[in-house]
Amino acid sequence: MAKARRQMEEELKLVDIVIELRDARMPLASANPLLEELARNKKRLIILNKADMADEEENRKWLSFFERALPADSVNDRLTNRVVNEVKDILKDKLEKAKARGIRKKTLRAMVVGIPNVGKSTFINNIVKKKAAKAENRPGVTKNLQWIRINEDVELLDTPGVLWPKFDDQEKARILALLGSINDDILDKEALCAFGINYIKENYPGLLNKRYGIDESKEDLIKEIALNRKWLVSEGEPDIQKTCEMFLKDVRGGSLGRITFERYESAQ
Repeated sequence: MAKARRQMEEELKLVDIVIELRDARMPLASANPLLEELARNKKRLIILNKADMADEEENRKWLSFFERALPADSVNDRLTNRVVNEVKDILKDKLEKAKARGIRKKTLRAMVVGIPNVGKSTFINNIVKKKAAKAENRPGVTKNLQWIRINEDVELLDTPGVLWPKFDDQEKARILALLGSINDDILDKEALCAFGINYIKENYPGLLNKRYGIDESKEDLIKEIALNRKWLVSEGEPDIQKTCEMFLKDVRGGSLGRITFERYESAQ
């Protein structure tokens, strides 16, 4: 992380704007305070990625919260023109000054930043309309900085996903873990599943029943899901590990429906 920070500090001197990807399901938790510090003097465009997996009403609220933000589904949307036009509009003063100096065509440079597993590589591949960045649904895939040209108007600088070393807000840490931005190997998956299931039960009643066919009034819903699927281990006990792995996959892939795990009201 320290190496990535030093690299980003150097490259920030060369860019005109920072495009920060956040997960629309956790718009504040997926903001990296280190990025805020490093890019504080740069123009900013926030992309609320995976908006197709987030609650539509919450999306509308969060878009009104940020100064400049766009919703995105990096898998299915056609993003090139939307993003390029937004970048040019944010930097119109810089373009006008360049034109006044006789520079007819100025190529704008944008640094793309984001925490692990926010969909940064998929976003870049969408923008440039080819596989320019390696994309996988797990954190830490992008390892190095690379320049990628969109067109004659804008170039992108892809950067590794960076997490900050200390989590002061445990609620945000749980949400980050639930949505796959923290490596699973260091997690208590059962506690994480319990957190996610309780949140969905309270905020989106009926979704757990619809997906798993369980009675949401029961106390131990992880156990209920396992029993409903007939996933048992020795002596007929429910297979909690297998159930948690399935639940986390369902949450991260959007299989339970459109859910926002960080409500707009939490920012007020």
